[in-house]
Amino acid sequence: MAITERARQLRAAGEAVISLGAGEPDFPTPAHIVEAAQRAASDPANHHYTPNAGLPALREAVAEYTAEFSGARVGPQQTLITNGAKQAVYLALAALLDPGDEALIPAPYWVTYPEATKLAGGIPVAVSTDDATGFKVSPEQLDRTATSRTKLLIFVSPSNPTGAVYTPEEVAAIGQWAGERGIWVVTDEIYQRLIYTGETSAASIISSPELGDRWLAINGVAKTFAMTGWRVGWLVGPSDVIKAAASHQSHLTSNVNNIAQQGALAALGGPREPIEEMRQAFDRRRVTMYRWLTKMNGVSCVEPDGAFYAFPSLRPHVERWGSSMGVAAHLLDEAKVAVVPGEAFGADGYARMSYALADHDLETAMERLAAVFDRT
Repeated sequence: MAITERARQLRAAGEAVISLGAGEPDFPTPAHIVEAAQRAASDPANHHYTPNAGLPALREAVAEYTAEFSGARVGPQQTLITNGAKQAVYLALAALLDPGDEALIPAPYWVTYPEATKLAGGIPVAVSTDDATGFKVSPEQLDRTATSRTKLLIFVSPSNPTGAVYTPEEVAAIGQWAGERGIWVVTDEIYQRLIYTGETSAASIISSPELGDRWLAINGVAKTFAMTGWRVGWLVGPSDVIKAAASHQSHLTSNVNNIAQQGALAALGGPREPIEEMRQAFDRRRVTMYRWLTKMNGVSCVEPDGAFYAFPSLRPHVERWGSSMGVAAHLLDEAKVAVVPGEAFGADGYARMSYALADHDLETAMERLAAVFDRT
């Protein structure tokens, strides 16, 4: 927030600030989705309350989507349409956690995970990773951290903020560990199709046979379909947990906006060419950012394999400026480039940089950062 406010002030003063902080695609929502929503707005059926858990057709589509990309066959009664994936995170933790339960959260983590855990009365337990491990946890590390109060593991691949993607073998090992320990897994799969390893989607932990039905999967249309402002996500899992989460939602928001749900339905069932075009653009920018970062003075970076973020280490510069926040402030003032300091994600010494911006702006931002780092 501090960096954002400083960037706003500089822009107001006429400075050409480039932000690498974006957590959303820079593309417009594909036209066929917008057109479906426009038609839906003219249909009086969408002008009234609809089922709290979501439009039946969309719940069915989510079940089919989960089978295709996550490898788990579920029925529509095992799905809940939510106001974005963030509400799905909150509802999943609220449904599973009792006061005092511990949730294992690999760090660096998306900022909502520990806060939603605390809102549910749980205790967030960070499991630290770094660039030496590729920002991945192992079953052995999880086993050393787990206690008798551990209720669940929050598992994310591809990762925000690091872009790390677990291999199928790594996913299977963690799924086996959780299953043998009787620990629930809440997996956030919002970036599962933004992957650059040659696969169509990241390996999903919910297909691990050892887990049985002790899992909840979070997903949505925001990132893959460039629909962050539409606010449509979903939660998938055992029908009794989904029923509890739906009851909770009924008192929070009732049903998700019907027009947006119709747009999401068009997204899941529509052409995939626009999605692939966006993915290829992100991949091209990923390569550009990684190439620049690996050449910068005092910067090292694990190559990101998914999402649209790099998470470089800035440790030599942190020693000079005191923290990642100090480095971010310096870069904003000197390079007129905004990055998100690692402290926000539980990892001082790093910064998150998004490559979800135009190619020209990305090149310019990298040139500016390189010039500042070469002077320090």
